[in-house]
Amino acid sequence: MAEEKKPQPIPGVWPKVKPFVNGGTSGMLATCVIQPIDMIKVRIQLGQGSAASVTKNMLKNEGLGAFYKGLSAGLLRQATYTTARLGTFRILTNKAIEANDGKPLPLYQKALCGLTAGAIGASVGSPADLALIRMQADATLPAAQRRNYTNAFHALYRIVADEGVLALWKGAGPTVVRAMALNMGMLASYDQSVEFFRDSLGFGEAATIVGASTISGFFASACSLPFDFVKTQIQKMQPDALGKYPYTGSLDCAMKTLKAGGPLKFYTGFPVYCVRIAPHVMMTWIFLNYIQKAEKKLGL
Repeated sequence: MAEEKKPQPIPGVWPKVKPFVNGGTSGMLATCVIQPIDMIKVRIQLGQGSAASVTKNMLKNEGLGAFYKGLSAGLLRQATYTTARLGTFRILTNKAIEANDGKPLPLYQKALCGLTAGAIGASVGSPADLALIRMQADATLPAAQRRNYTNAFHALYRIVADEGVLALWKGAGPTVVRAMALNMGMLASYDQSVEFFRDSLGFGEAATIVGASTISGFFASACSLPFDFVKTQIQKMQPDALGKYPYTGSLDCAMKTLKAGGPLKFYTGFPVYCVRIAPHVMMTWIFLNYIQKAEKKLGL
C-alpha cells in the first residue's frame, strides 16, 4: 500500500510529451529570428533577383514589416511540423537505442529515424506550410490575384472555404518528400556529429553543439533544396485565363524545370537557402539544449 504514490502519473506522462514540447518550442524561437532570411529566400525562388536586390526592393517598396509577413504561419508551422518531427525522432531513436542494448545507433538507423520523423512532421504541418508559402508570395502577385490573408488562421479558413478541406494538403506530396530529405540530413548528421565531436575529439558542450549544428545545417540544405524548389513552385502556382495550371504535379514541375534550366536550376538561391537553414538548425538545437538544461535545474 505504501508503495503506491499518487504523483507518479504526472512524471509518467511528461517524459513522453517532453520531446514534442521541447522540439516545438525551440523551433518557434528559432523561427522568430530566421523569418526575414526565409522571406528573402522565397522571393529569390520566385525569380525576383539576388538577395541584395530583393532586400533593397522589399525595404523600399514594402517596409521593414514585409520581412515578417507570414510570421504567424511560420510559428504555426513550427508548432505542428517541428513539434511532430523532433518529438518523433527522439522517441524513435530512444526506442532503437534500447533495442541496441544502449549502444549508439549506426548512421543508417539514424537516417531511417529521420526519414520517418520528417514524413510524420510534414503530414501534420502541411496546412501551415501552405499558408506560409502563400502569405510570403502574395506581395509578388498582381493586385487582382492577391489573396490578402491577414494571418495564418485567416489563410487556413479562406483555403477551406474557397477550395475545400483537402486543399490544405495541396502540394503535400513534395512537402513530405522534401521533409524526409531535410530531416534525414539534419537529424541523422546532428546526432552522428555530436557523438564524433564529444566522444572522439573530446570537444566541450558548446563547441560540440555549434560544430554539430553547422554540419547538420549543411546536409539539411544540400539534401532538401531541390525538393523545396519544386514544392514552392507547386504551392504558389496560379491558373491562367483558361483555368489551366502551369504544372500537373511535382514530377511535371521537376521535368519542366530540368529541361528549362538544367540540374543547377534546382539549386537556385542555394547560398541564401543554406544561410537560412543552417542558422535555423543551429538555433533550434541551441534553444533545445538550453530548454533541456533549464528542465534539469527545475527537476522536470
